[in-house]
Amino acid sequence: MRAAALLLALPLLGACERLSDLGRPPAMAGIENPTADPNWRQVSMPMPALQAPPAAANSLWRPGSRTFLRDQRAAQPGDLVTVLVSIQDQAQLSNETERERQGSDTLGIPRLLGLESSWTRIFPNTIDPTRLVQTNGEQNASGSGSIRRNETVTLRVAATVVQVLPNGNLVVAGRQQVRVNSELRDLTVSGIIRPQDIASDNTVRHDRLAEARIAYGGRGTISDMQRPRVGQELLDILLPF
Repeated sequence: MRAAALLLALPLLGACERLSDLGRPPAMAGIENPTADPNWRQVSMPMPALQAPPAAANSLWRPGSRTFLRDQRAAQPGDLVTVLVSIQDQAQLSNETERERQGSDTLGIPRLLGLESSWTRIFPNTIDPTRLVQTNGEQNASGSGSIRRNETVTLRVAATVVQVLPNGNLVVAGRQQVRVNSELRDLTVSGIIRPQDIASDNTVRHDRLAEARIAYGGRGTISDMQRPRVGQELLDILLPF
């Protein structure tokens, strides 16, 4: 009874959540500190040995700086860096497999300590000692498969430096929301970058992010029409066929 009541309550909970937003567009999230998220954790990565900074006596040029006045690139927690996301992936795979095997085995005992003359007392008269066991087998298997994928995503999003690792690498996280009518588009980017990979205009390419996490999706009226109902998703999980 409890399980049945729970199954009936799940669609009602989803319906109540949708009814609370009836007649209103999806709510946008407020501007928050990424480190205040309960699920946020400090990143721990393998670190190289500490190295002494190079001596630069009587020099106006600071190592790693792009200007004599001040380095405008992100370097400390709270600084901003623009992540350029340009994904153009194409993949095409085609596999074919064909297998065939035939086997034939024959087992006989024509002589066995003189006992072969007594076999007719135990077995039928038609038994042939040279062909006690004979087996035949044949197996055939064939398969084919193909995958074709073409993805193109071009975006720009500003991320915040949330942590500086002991070796100087920066942990960045950014989120961007755009609402058009009743459709909300959500973009999140996070990863680890090297200060050397940040360009002079304070931008970094997405393929320079280690442990990159890029998510682009949406919710609203259009996305709601494209998503199966809760009951259909439940049946897809439970039905074995």
